[in-house]
Amino acid sequence: MKERPNINDWLPVSKKDLEIRGWDDLDVIIFSGDAYVDHPSFGPAVIGRVIEDEGFRVAIVPQPNWRDDLRDFKKLGKPKYFFAVTAGNMDSMVNHYTAARRLRSDDAYTPGGKSGFRPDYPTIVYTGILKDLFPDVPVVIGGIEASMRRLSHYDYWKDKLEPSILLSSGADLLIYGMGEQPVREIMRLLGKGVPFESLKNIPQTAIALKNNESLPPQKTWKDIKLYSFHDCLGDKKKFAENFVVFEKESNRMNSARLIEPSCDKMVIINPPYPPMDEKVFDRSFDLPYKYLPHPKYDKKGPIPAYEMIKFSVNIHRGCFGGCSFCAIAAHQGKQVVSRSEESILNEIARISQLPDFKGYLSDLGGPSANMYRMKGKDMEICRGCSRPSCIWPSVCNNLETSHAALTGLYKKVNRLPGIKKAFIGSGVRYDLLFQEWNKNAGRAENEYLEELVKNHVSGRLKVAPEHTDPGVLTQMRKVPFDLFRKLKRKFDEIIRREGLGYEIIPYFISSHPGCTDDNMRELAEEVRSMGIRPEQVQDFTPTPMTLSTLMYYTGFNPFTGKKVHVARKSEEKKRQKEYFFWYKTGNRSPLRPPKLSAGGASGYRKK
Repeated sequence: MKERPNINDWLPVSKKDLEIRGWDDLDVIIFSGDAYVDHPSFGPAVIGRVIEDEGFRVAIVPQPNWRDDLRDFKKLGKPKYFFAVTAGNMDSMVNHYTAARRLRSDDAYTPGGKSGFRPDYPTIVYTGILKDLFPDVPVVIGGIEASMRRLSHYDYWKDKLEPSILLSSGADLLIYGMGEQPVREIMRLLGKGVPFESLKNIPQTAIALKNNESLPPQKTWKDIKLYSFHDCLGDKKKFAENFVVFEKESNRMNSARLIEPSCDKMVIINPPYPPMDEKVFDRSFDLPYKYLPHPKYDKKGPIPAYEMIKFSVNIHRGCFGGCSFCAIAAHQGKQVVSRSEESILNEIARISQLPDFKGYLSDLGGPSANMYRMKGKDMEICRGCSRPSCIWPSVCNNLETSHAALTGLYKKVNRLPGIKKAFIGSGVRYDLLFQEWNKNAGRAENEYLEELVKNHVSGRLKVAPEHTDPGVLTQMRKVPFDLFRKLKRKFDEIIRREGLGYEIIPYFISSHPGCTDDNMRELAEEVRSMGIRPEQVQDFTPTPMTLSTLMYYTGFNPFTGKKVHVARKSEEKKRQKEYFFWYKTGNRSPLRPPKLSAGGASGYRKK
């Protein structure tokens, strides 16, 4: 008989849960756009466990109903300190809409994959409701949706510039990036009796002040004043200049405090915390997660996002790749923070005790699979660096790129009792493996590739060349396609020698700024000549505060000032994507451009 779960092992989600604990009140109540999965890959669970770890009472209200009498927002009453609001693990608009702005029919973060359990922009909607119901209680917003809208930004779904979400939501404080360190500091100060309204100098947070208010005094931070939101509305070049400053400061370890006037207020972005050290980082993963969805979902169907990662282990955070279309560096940071082997192996031991674990780990990775333990050889050099990428347009001489530690970790995991195989599901940065791009690559990198292909591929190795055209790759900040050709040759050599029936799966992006129909036609010809039929294809979606989105909106690269071609019309976006699927029945040859009827590309198939 299946053992009945102890509801007290999860964070409380209902009045009944509080009664079971004998709690009359709460210190913090978290509202999330996702279902509650108690797992370190789910941000709301992490923040809840961190607050609990600091000795405070916290509850989660997952996916509250915002369309009825608002009982979900009232049921737990008022917290002592603040409400916390997050849209969840994904930006809600990416969650809801395709690149063609079509409404999706599913939601991976909801039981049964059902759609309709969160609004567009839940950060704004939830905060507005809470402010109406409890005007005297502070609201703190965080997560990827808030983090990447912390300053003025282009919103693809509204097709216009929007001010900081701090202003449009009416929240009192914004936490950007990975929130453990600011949350711990906030809770410690509040626990000492510091008033919430005094929390103005917490690193990695943003606040809004009236224009006539003085900046909070600070002796160590440099201040940079950006063009105002109104200036950016009237001048795309000023908006682009703001972005350049934002990106450079996001990449510095010692960054400035940014000040952006917006109407009658100023948005103040405090610099981030330094990257966590190993001990602090381990602490986030060593909290008492259940690694399961809350029992309230037992009869509501599986949660697809959880099913995808429930047997995966995150071994590091951050990414120094600096791809133009990616938000990871601006959210998680450019500096890679790695866990200790002990913490990773302990987590694997916990996962191996889950009821349906059969001995297979689905991933040992992170934003990129193979950046574990990589950092600057001399961190003092890194402290003053504002390069968006440590590996583009060349690999930094100060970057330690040895894969020896990662290969050693893989082998230790292989030997664990109960582990049959640990797959690598995260994308591999193959540019780090070859001397043609990384002059420090050598024996350790060859050993890593051998270990990876022979022992950690589930049948398909995922990599992301993204394009074949040098000009488009430059706009993307991606390496030449020749490196993918070399990877495929090496991969093919290994699988032939070992008698393995594996294949390599490249990811590509269509309609990226700078990409034309001719570029896509050439891409299709190139990959077809290699015997590859692309399956993993992404139509470029402009997400807030990335370089690619800036180029999409302005039509030029802010670092060069040069114009770039932008595929904005739906017909052109469809046409570009169609080139990928020449081998499917009904699709036209990639060797000539398809003709468009009034209704668009006749051979277009949703992918």
